[in-house]
Amino acid sequence: MAPHRIHEEDSFEHETFADLSLQEADLSGKEFYGCTFQNCTLQESRWTRARLEDCVFTGCDLTRARFTDTSLRGVRFESSKLMGIDWTEVGTFPEVSFDGSNLRYCTFAGLSLRKTSFLRCTALEMNFIDTDLSEADFSESDITGSNFRGCTLTKADFAAAKGVFIDPARNRVKATRIPVDAAVNFVQTLGLVVAGYGDGPAAPKTERKKGR
Repeated sequence: MAPHRIHEEDSFEHETFADLSLQEADLSGKEFYGCTFQNCTLQESRWTRARLEDCVFTGCDLTRARFTDTSLRGVRFESSKLMGIDWTEVGTFPEVSFDGSNLRYCTFAGLSLRKTSFLRCTALEMNFIDTDLSEADFSESDITGSNFRGCTLTKADFAAAKGVFIDPARNRVKATRIPVDAAVNFVQTLGLVVAGYGDGPAAPKTERKKGR
């Protein structure tokens, strides 16, 4: 079978790549503008110094893909597997969004991800280190076991997320929205008891004495 032209050419515009097996493919230096990847196998693919603008990955498997010095502008990942990716070496100021995708074990360090959407994702045991997540949206995502350290979380929205644990002593928080259970869990780690939650005793009721 002749190799697919994605291996032979360096620049693509408004094309759809569907049902391709590109496991361990080297796509370094290639440019994609307004392209769509549908149901492609891209495990351990390499995108060194590639450029992607206004592209969509839907139903793709990019487990352990490598995005070294990759320029990402307006790139959406929908219903895709992105497990184990270290995004630390991606190009500066990536513009990405994630919807319904599996981001388990991913690492984001030293990045600006302002206003990035992580919607309806499985995002277990991720690492966010020294990352700007101002106004990021984690609605309906499960981030159980994920670590946030040295991050800016100003106006980030975790209110509808699951498994949230954010330590204000290790991150910059301001107007950060978290669910009630996350707030209670954090307070309990400080040794405090929140009346009405868990096994803690409820606040005593004060009875008003009847006048004679």
